[in-house]
Amino acid sequence: MIKLTVNGAPATFDGDPSMPLLWFLRDVQGLTGTKFGCGVAQCGACTVHVNGEPRRSCVSPIGTLEGADVTTIEGAKGKETEAVRAAWVAIDVPQCGYCQSGQIMSAVGLLSMNPKPTDEDIDLAMTGNVCRCCTYHRIRAAIHDAAGRMEG
Repeated sequence: MIKLTVNGAPATFDGDPSMPLLWFLRDVQGLTGTKFGCGVAQCGACTVHVNGEPRRSCVSPIGTLEGADVTTIEGAKGKETEAVRAAWVAIDVPQCGYCQSGQIMSAVGLLSMNPKPTDEDIDLAMTGNVCRCCTYHRIRAAIHDAAGRMEG
């Protein structure tokens, strides 16, 4: 039996350990905010945090996550998350919205490690997150806005 924490609550799984974390979250836990995009870790729609760092859940077998602390878009909180959420609304980032949970989790991960990112830092951190509506300029602006909000 695999034991882990999901959004601060204990969780267990006794099924196939090769099941991707994404399907455990969506089908077993009922947390549908994390999206399926490509299934090969190329688009970032499935990004969650594992032990505080962004990870593609579509290629992360649940069997490798014994004792891990997993945070999804539903459980994200803290000053970085609040700043990103406020900036996303202020800048009006989402268009179709499909990629947004992954984009936000990657942005929160970036700001957690680097509270004052440059354009290059943002581009590098967000490279693996694809937006089919091409709102990249608004995403970058929102991350700068969030960084400013965190300064106070």
